[in-house]
Amino acid sequence: MRTRTVVGLSTLAMLIAACGAGAADSDDTTTSPPDETTTTSPEPSQPDDSADGLSALDDMRNPAFPEPLVDPDEIISGGPPPDGIPPIEAPQFISVEEADEWLGTEEPVVYVEVNDEVKAYPVQILIWHEIVNDTVGDVPVAVTYCPLCNSAVTYVREVDGEVTSFGTSGRLFASALVMYDRATESLWTHFDGRAVVGVRTGEQLEFIPSPLIGWADFKEAFPDALVLDRDQTGHSRPYGENPYVGYDNPDTNPFLFRGTVDDRAAAKQRVVGVNLDGTARAWTLEAISDGDASATNTDVAGAPIVIFWRAGQATALESELVVSGRDVGSVAVFLPTVDGQDLTFEAREGVFVDDQTQSEWDITGKAVSGELAGTTLEQIHHLDTFWFAWSTYQPETDLIEG
Repeated sequence: MRTRTVVGLSTLAMLIAACGAGAADSDDTTTSPPDETTTTSPEPSQPDDSADGLSALDDMRNPAFPEPLVDPDEIISGGPPPDGIPPIEAPQFISVEEADEWLGTEEPVVYVEVNDEVKAYPVQILIWHEIVNDTVGDVPVAVTYCPLCNSAVTYVREVDGEVTSFGTSGRLFASALVMYDRATESLWTHFDGRAVVGVRTGEQLEFIPSPLIGWADFKEAFPDALVLDRDQTGHSRPYGENPYVGYDNPDTNPFLFRGTVDDRAAAKQRVVGVNLDGTARAWTLEAISDGDASATNTDVAGAPIVIFWRAGQATALESELVVSGRDVGSVAVFLPTVDGQDLTFEAREGVFVDDQTQSEWDITGKAVSGELAGTTLEQIHHLDTFWFAWSTYQPETDLIEG
């Protein structure tokens, strides 16, 4: 496999604007009284006795830690201190109707659906905070977003059965967010949910699917969902603005990336990545997108999957305003099986139709008409991300190009 070395170059302005904004926090701590669109998260656990006060934030090379899974020298400062990019700790939510007043049609949102509860997290907020510690369907979750590797990943925020919360460490590994848990201050990689340095080294967080989707498609599919409120984050930020103007450009290098890039694709080529049973496969955006919608029937590790792509989502990382980025579309990946029957799909006039029953499906995997109306396909965890990040964390990956 041929590789090339990339030295990340960026402007100081990007670093200051996106990473060093912690000093601009609002002093306004007023919160609204709880109502039907306000939820609170359970109290995170405090540092436990097993940590003995050890912190990977303070000393990544402490000999009392298990052997690190990555070289600590490769975990580098991104500029801000721990929580200098402040996570949202007590998220407040509003209705879809209220959020529609300030979200554009193609704006990207991350959505999480657990136990019949659905919440949306607009990227115009996540881009400034990177982590939201929340609860969805009575499950404690950490919704994470890394602008530098263009990926959204959600985890169950429990370690050894204990609820914890996660913060931003101010550090990067392979140009990707490195988190820390508040119970032991171990360091975890956003991209794959592993503890790589500290007391918890080797432990793995549980994934929860959290696709990126355009706002218009989301509100049509989930009109009764809750949406993270940008007016009650506890911080003052220019929500809606993109501090990474021009970053989503395949002809430029990733920021603070010191590794090597598999040169089967450009470092910032957009890809969709799936790992099933240890088999990793990625598709370039061009391989799965066509017209206003497309369906890709394929497999990973011998298991059938279907990839839906539909136009109508802006990239958050191109223009000065999140809503103004070019249309890169929304991607969803599913197990195409209903009641033991394998389905195959095609796209027709912006919707997805299965060949077996001619039922019509939306981008969220719900059958909206036909014999299977009301049925929902099982989501498969996937990543919409840049090639340099996927190929670093999944070096044995296959790549399917368009």
